[in-house]
Amino acid sequence: MTSSSAFHPDPSRPVVIIGAGPAGLMAAERLSAAGLAVEVHERMPSPTRKFLMAGRGGLNLTHSEPLDRFAPRYGARAPDVMGWLSRFGPQALRDWADGLGAETFVGSSGRVFPRAMKASPLLRAWLQRLRDQGVSLHAGSHWIGFEDGAPVFDQVGERRRIPARAVVVATGGASWPRLGSDGQGREVLAALGVPGPMFRPANVGARLDWSADFIEAHAGQPLKAVALTLERRRVRGEAMVTRYGLEGGAVYALGPELHRALARAGDGDGPARLYIDLRPSETADVLAARLSKTPSSQSRANRLRRAARLRPVEAALLRQAPPLPAGADDRMLAERLKGVPLTITGLQGLERAISSAGGIDLAALTPGLMVPDQPGLFVAGEILDWEAPTGGYLLQAVMASGVVAADGVADWIAGTGTAREAE
Repeated sequence: MTSSSAFHPDPSRPVVIIGAGPAGLMAAERLSAAGLAVEVHERMPSPTRKFLMAGRGGLNLTHSEPLDRFAPRYGARAPDVMGWLSRFGPQALRDWADGLGAETFVGSSGRVFPRAMKASPLLRAWLQRLRDQGVSLHAGSHWIGFEDGAPVFDQVGERRRIPARAVVVATGGASWPRLGSDGQGREVLAALGVPGPMFRPANVGARLDWSADFIEAHAGQPLKAVALTLERRRVRGEAMVTRYGLEGGAVYALGPELHRALARAGDGDGPARLYIDLRPSETADVLAARLSKTPSSQSRANRLRRAARLRPVEAALLRQAPPLPAGADDRMLAERLKGVPLTITGLQGLERAISSAGGIDLAALTPGLMVPDQPGLFVAGEILDWEAPTGGYLLQAVMASGVVAADGVADWIAGTGTAREAE
């Protein structure tokens, strides 16, 4: 597909949505509600498999914190993503879920969940709404690419070319590929000359070289109320000890820093060193004073355990770090409790990542998420190059991008797209 007239706002053609994840379905809902004919094509046998998996432990839709506090969650892409959220923010997402009968509530952490704590009831209601609005969903429809300006699909061995009014590519990133997002959408767009970096894992566990004894005794145990520091960024939260290293919200929040530190380590700049504060609510002075009151006749391990009231997994974690000098004083021991140094050796791969970074460069698209030299071709969701930690920030931005792309399609079809995109 090379012609700038590949798509045309011909009312006899449908808008084709490629990918039946949250971004694609949100775009389909928005466009069909505006009276447009919409077809959704999904290569898996059923839609939103990753969405359903995310809902097994309680579907975290968004977060209740003020919108201005969302911006740091999106790092370098904050200006773009916050533009999406200005169109479809946390309250709008809650209102949408409530409208589907999935009444929401705010958990103790500030995260927002449906009261049913499951994705399936919300999804059933959502799919029914789409059917009622005339959206046709084609499962098992594998997007091959474009031919003569039209998307082409392999539908169980049958090749089908669909002249489209407009196309929204919402094929997802490349994390958990067995659930449907395998990065293929980026490859098709890259062949058209749409730029963007390769996918890489985000919200993924970090690898460490634990001792065999530590793995045997403590794999699967949480580190509660700790703080992790990497590259001068400090995150408070929880982590989980695994056989390969650490995972959990506090680790995921350091994703960009982990990638940078590991890249520098690969360039010979020294190890990627993570520091774990086992007692973030207490100062080193307080801990040192408490250590001074423990009998000096006791072993160092016992003094540390008693002074900081360490759980077994925390006491064992101290032994995974490089040993302190034999003559370390109470202040040095307290500082160790405030920053246990551990070397990160790598990250889990895309097959185990909750989400992915990389994808289509946002700078290569218009604010309405259209490919400038392919009018009528839009992109939405995790296939775009942005990332965020868990906590509701991922799904919120994915669905907001679907709204932005849908509005971009509607504007372009209405003939106002060019003027609005130029603003």
